[in-house]
Amino acid sequence: MKRFCLFTFKILIIGLMPIQLLFAEESFIPEPPSVNAQYFILKDAVSGRILAEQGADERVAPASITKIMTGYVVADQIDKGFISADEEVFISENCWRKGGSKMFIKEGSRVLVSDLIKGMVIQSGNDASCALAEHTAGSEEGFVDLMMVYVRDLGLDNTNFVNVWGGTDSEHYSTARDLALLSQKLIEKFPDHYSIYKEKYFTFNNIKQRNRNSLLWQDDSIDGMKTGHTESAGYCLVSSGVRNDTRLIAVTLKSSSEKRRLTDNRRLLDYGFRYFRTKKILSVNKSIKVEEVWGGEQETISLESAKDVYITLTPRDFKRIEPVVELDDYLQAPLSKGQVVGRITLSLDGEVLKSVELISSENVESLGFFGRAWSNVKLLTYRFLTDEET
Repeated sequence: MKRFCLFTFKILIIGLMPIQLLFAEESFIPEPPSVNAQYFILKDAVSGRILAEQGADERVAPASITKIMTGYVVADQIDKGFISADEEVFISENCWRKGGSKMFIKEGSRVLVSDLIKGMVIQSGNDASCALAEHTAGSEEGFVDLMMVYVRDLGLDNTNFVNVWGGTDSEHYSTARDLALLSQKLIEKFPDHYSIYKEKYFTFNNIKQRNRNSLLWQDDSIDGMKTGHTESAGYCLVSSGVRNDTRLIAVTLKSSSEKRRLTDNRRLLDYGFRYFRTKKILSVNKSIKVEEVWGGEQETISLESAKDVYITLTPRDFKRIEPVVELDDYLQAPLSKGQVVGRITLSLDGEVLKSVELISSENVESLGFFGRAWSNVKLLTYRFLTDEET
C-alpha cells in the first residue's frame, strides 16, 4: 500500500533564493524572439530545460562547430590518462597542408598538445585539429571512429561525423539539439578545457590571432563557445554564458551572415536571461521530511532527495511549486542509509516538473524479537484504523 503525503516545504524553497527575486512581479512572458537562423535552440545548461527552439532536429552541416566534439574527445582522453597536455606532437605533412583556418604549425615540428588545443579552439585551426586527431588515435580516420563512439555514448541520435574539423560532406551532419547537448556535457565534465573557449587571443609562431567568437567582446557574461562557417552550413554559432547563477546555451545554424549569427545568439541569450532563472530546489544530504519508523531502535528518520534537483522557471513561479511525497509503504526497520523508500514529485499548475527518489538518511536497526512483534501489532492496528477512516 502506498502512502501519499501532500505537504508544504516552501520554507525550504524560499531559503534557496533571494526574497526580492522570489516575489518579483512579472506581468507577461513574451514569445521567444525572431531570429535569422533557420534552426536554433536555447537551453539551460544545468536543468536541461528547452526555452526556445525551431527545427532543432533538422540535420545540417555543422562546419567548425565540429571542433567542439574533437575537443571533447581530446579532453576525455587526457582525463582518462591516454594522452597528456604536456606531450609533444609531431606535425605531419598531411596536417600542415590542411586548408581553411589555420594555427600555422610547421611540417616536421613538434607542438605541445596544450598549444594545439588552443590553436583548435581559439584560432579554429584545421591543422591543429588534424594534429590532435593523428596523435590521439594514430590517424584522422581512427579519430573519426573514436568520435562516433562518443556520439553514441552521449546519445547524439542525429549526428554523424566523417572528419575532425568540419569539412563539407553530405554524411557529416548534426542538429541544434545534439550540439546543445554536446556543449552542455563538455561544460559539465571538462570545465578546465571549457575555460579555453573564453580566451580572446592566442599567439603561435609569432602570429597572433583573435577568437572568432566576437560575442566575447560584446558581453562579459558570455564565455564561449564556437563559430562555424562554410557555404553549405551558412554561419553557425554555439554560445554560452552565465547571469544570475543561470547558465544558458544557444545554438544557431544557417544564419545568413556573420553579423546575423551574433545578433541571433544575443537575442536568444538576452531573452532567456531576462525571463528565466535556474535554482537548486532539492539538495542531497538535506532533510525533506521526518517520517515515523516502525520496529526500529529509533522512532523517526529523515528522508532526503537521492540527487540534486535544479528547475528553470520564471522567477514568480518558484513559490508556486507544489511538492508531493509518496512512500512505497510504511517505513519498517531495518533500514539502510541510502535505501529508496519513495518519491518526491514537484509540480506546477498540475504539470510534473521533476520526480526523484526519496532515500533514508541513515541506518536504522530493528528492535529485538519481542519489540518487533509488539511493533507489528501496533502497525497492523494503525493500518486497520486508517483504512477504516478512508
